[in-house]
This record gives sequence, structure tokens and C-alpha cells, in this order.
Amino acid sequence: MRYLDFIRKQKEYVPPADIPQKGHIDQLFETRTLTRDALRYLLESEDERTAEYLFFKARIRQKETFENKIYLRGLIEFSNFCRCDCKYCGIRKSNGNVQRYHMSREDILRCAELGHMHGFRTFVLQGGEDLSYSDDDICRIVSSIREKFPDSAVTLSIGERTKESYQKYFDAGAERYLLRHEAAAPELYRKLHPQAQTLENRIRCLYDLKSIGYQVGAGMMLHAPGQTLDDLITDFFFLQKLQPDMIGCGPFIPHKDTEYRNEEAGSVELTLRVLGILRLMFPEVLLPSTTALGTIDPMGREKGILAGANVVMPNLSPRDVRKKYMLYDNKICTEDDAVQCAGCMNQRMKAIGYRVVEERGDAPRKVAQMCRQKSEKRIDGA
Repeated sequence: MRYLDFIRKQKEYVPPADIPQKGHIDQLFETRTLTRDALRYLLESEDERTAEYLFFKARIRQKETFENKIYLRGLIEFSNFCRCDCKYCGIRKSNGNVQRYHMSREDILRCAELGHMHGFRTFVLQGGEDLSYSDDDICRIVSSIREKFPDSAVTLSIGERTKESYQKYFDAGAERYLLRHEAAAPELYRKLHPQAQTLENRIRCLYDLKSIGYQVGAGMMLHAPGQTLDDLITDFFFLQKLQPDMIGCGPFIPHKDTEYRNEEAGSVELTLRVLGILRLMFPEVLLPSTTALGTIDPMGREKGILAGANVVMPNLSPRDVRKKYMLYDNKICTEDDAVQCAGCMNQRMKAIGYRVVEERGDAPRKVAQMCRQKSEKRIDGA
């Protein structure tokens, strides 16, 4: 379907009378939950009417909380060294073909400065689990960004650490942390990771982050090698228990230097259905339309937004390192500079009826909490 035809179809959508699974979608819309069987029916459905109605209801929930706002997250991929050996990952420890790099604090600050100039108010510091940066190093980087750009938020995505380390980063000014759980089904998690990396520790980290007060992001890989629909439904129920502020999920894409190099990439259709279901299960969650989705479909990020997502994450990393941070093959935007990324994303979101905003885009629960705290202070001071 051509780009403009796709946009027009979404804008002019009117629910038809005969929609398979309509009852399940309406129930999810009203109650935020479904049985395993009902979720499986939605995931299995290949009927276009079902998908369009799911996305229609997801957009209603999306706009109730976020209007037509899209939040930018400026991604700074500051290191591709990693102590982990995840079997699907292109920068895994045992991949000897990777040209490794570290960015200095000054280089990271330059990326943030350029991003701030072009409307970014959240910076996501993402790297492999690179222990050459000490806790003090991470704290200095975080505090430097917060001091220079006090109107902006810092998100960390640097993997599994101790609770003490997480507390130090939080005290330095990092308010958000992304740690995708990848797979909540124990057998699948074991298949995707070496024995030394455990699901139990991953979950421990997520609950440590919540207890400290972070806005926490979890999420899973879709169509991972060996993943079943039951595995994916286990992810939904795990997320319901965790209640994260952000959920990052994108399609699996193989990397040539891993044992899964010949596996099939995840589908656009499944990814969009999952985004729609997540929006109805978690109306206030921050939900990215990922670069991976844009990699498998030129309109992937637009389709993700129209399925219920409300965050996009353009890359602020220097162009000379982007091709070195290849978690999967054929990643898009490795040649674009930050200005191009920001301008492109503004235009793409505008074309589908959304607007990129120069806001931090905090999780609504966090905003409500901050408002309560301010109100309590006023009352105490009265």
C-alpha cells in the first residue's frame, strides 16, 4: 500500500459491522485484561478488520492521555563493549568482528547539546554492559547532562547492576531506566542467553529500580527464535504484574555474527498487534515505535504510532560510531546526522496527524506523583 493511501485509510477509518474478535477487543478496552485464550485469538488473527479495529481502539486510549503528542527520546549509544553474551545480539562479548568503541563524557555532552538545540528533552544513554565505566563515571556523565540541561531527563539503558549502583545513578539525576526483560518465559529466556545470565536476576533488577523510584521500562523481543504465542502471552501477564512506566518491544532481526543469523525476522503484523494490545492493557504507558520496526518496514514507525505507540527514538550518536553499534543487521539511519533525524521525524509524525513536542514526556503516574508532592508542600507551608 502506498504511503499516502495508508495514511488516508487510517484517518478515514469507520468500524464496519462485522468485526471478528470485536467482543474481545471491547473487553480489553474496558477492563485492561483478557484470558490467555482470548489473547491468543487476537494474536493469531490474520483478519485485517480485527487489526484495524484493535488499532482504532488503541488510538482512542492513546489520545485520552497523550492527545496527539509524540515524545522524542535522543538515543546516545556511548559504548559497544559488553560483558554479556546474549545469543541474538550483534555486540555480544564473543563477537570478534565488532569494532569496539567508548565515548568520552565530553563526546556524550556534545551529542546532548546538539539534541537539546533541536528539541530533544530526554537523552537515553545506551550501551553494552561496559564495566570500564565505573559507577562514578556514570554519575559524572548523568550529573553533567542534568546540570547543563536542567529541563531535560536522563534515561539509562546499561543493563544489570546492583541496587547500590542503581541508587547512585538515581541520586546523580537519572530518573528513568530501560531494561527489557526480553522474555518472561523461563525456557525461552534460557534459550536466548548463556547460563550465567538468569531471568531471576533480570527481574530482581527491575524490581530494585522500581523500589528506588525510577520510571522503569521493560519489554520483550517479538518473534524471537523459538518464541511461541504462549511465551508472548506470559510476557503480557508479567508486565501486568510489574506495571512498568515504559514498554519497549520490537521485532527480532537476525545479525550475521550470531547463531541465529539464518532465523526469520519478526513480522510487522505481529509487532503492530502487540502494540495495540499493550496500549489497551496499559493506557498510560510510554510506548515506543522502535527503530527495529522501521528497519523491517519503511513505514514501520508511522504504523507503530497508529497502532498505539507514542514515543520515537532518533539517534543522536556520532555518525562515525553508528555502524559499530549494530545489535542486528541493516539498521536504519546509520548515515543520517542528528539534525536530519529530528527534522525527518517531525515531518513524518505531522503527516499522520501527530505532533512532536519539546517536552520531557514523563510517565503520567510520575507527573501525578510530582503534582501531589507539590500540593502537599504548599499545604504544609500554609
